[in-house]
Amino acid sequence: MLVQQTYHSPLGPITLASTKTAVVGLWFQDQRYYGARYQVDQMPIQTTAPLQQAKTWLAQYFAGQNPNPKMVPLQPEVMPFQQRVLIALQRVPYGTTTTYSDLAAAVSTPSARAVGNAIGHNPISLLIPCHRVLGKNGRLTGYAGGLERKRALLQLEQRS
Repeated sequence: MLVQQTYHSPLGPITLASTKTAVVGLWFQDQRYYGARYQVDQMPIQTTAPLQQAKTWLAQYFAGQNPNPKMVPLQPEVMPFQQRVLIALQRVPYGTTTTYSDLAAAVSTPSARAVGNAIGHNPISLLIPCHRVLGKNGRLTGYAGGLERKRALLQLEQRS
C-alpha cells in the first residue's frame, strides 16, 4: 500500500509517497507530471520509516548541507531505459552539473532528447537530482518543477 506525506520546503510544498520499505515519489505539488502514474489524492496520509528518512534528508538539504541520498531507500517504478538514466543521475555529485548529452553517453544512447524525456518524468525529484542537468553550453533548461526552482536548487548547492 502506498502512503503519502507533505513536506513544506522553502520552494513550496512537496508530496512524498512511499511503500513500507522505500520512497516511490517526491514531487513539488505544482510541478509537471505531479504524481507520475499514482493516484496521490487517494493515498492515505501516514508515515513510514522511508518517509521520515526523506523528510530528514530534505531538512538537511534545504539547510544547505550535503546529506547522503543513500540514507533514503528509493524505488522508482520506471521502465528499464529510464532506470538507467536515473542511476546515472544519482552519480552526479552535489554542487556539480552535467549535460543531457553527457548523460546520453553515460547510458550508451545517442539521443540526448530521449535522456531529457526520461529525466523530465523522474518520479523522485531532488533525491534523484534531475535539477543538476543542463543544456548545451551550460544553458538552464528543462525542469518539471520550473526553471526558477531549478535555479534556486543549483544556487543552494553552490553556496554550500
